[in-house]
Amino acid sequence: MGAEHMQIGEVAARTGLSLRTIRYYGEVGLARPSARSQGGFRLYTEDDVQRLLLIKRMKPLDFSLEEIGELVEALDRLSAGVEEDRERCALLERIQGYRSAAEARSAELRAQLEACEDFAARLGAVHAEHHESA
Repeated sequence: MGAEHMQIGEVAARTGLSLRTIRYYGEVGLARPSARSQGGFRLYTEDDVQRLLLIKRMKPLDFSLEEIGELVEALDRLSAGVEEDRERCALLERIQGYRSAAEARSAELRAQLEACEDFAARLGAVHAEHHESA
């Protein structure tokens, strides 16, 4: 096995994903291992790790597995060097759509986080007020 390939345990450690999740993403076609060892072990490249990290970043933003797959496919096609201008433009538009959706979802999450922090601060103030008088 060459230095360019990693087994699933190393990939899990690098990505913070469970072995089960990595296997599942392979089964559904989102992040298949690039190779298999003679013993049948899954082997991954740095590109595979980067793909898994992309998927990991998209999940908290509530992208479906189908949406993630569509984006990964668009990125793959773009990096493969699309020759036709119309197709390249369509891919770039699709990627921009995902970017816009990610920005909107990030804004929603920031608002939720601010509400949670405000709530925690209010509870802290109540606790401090009543703790001093006890």
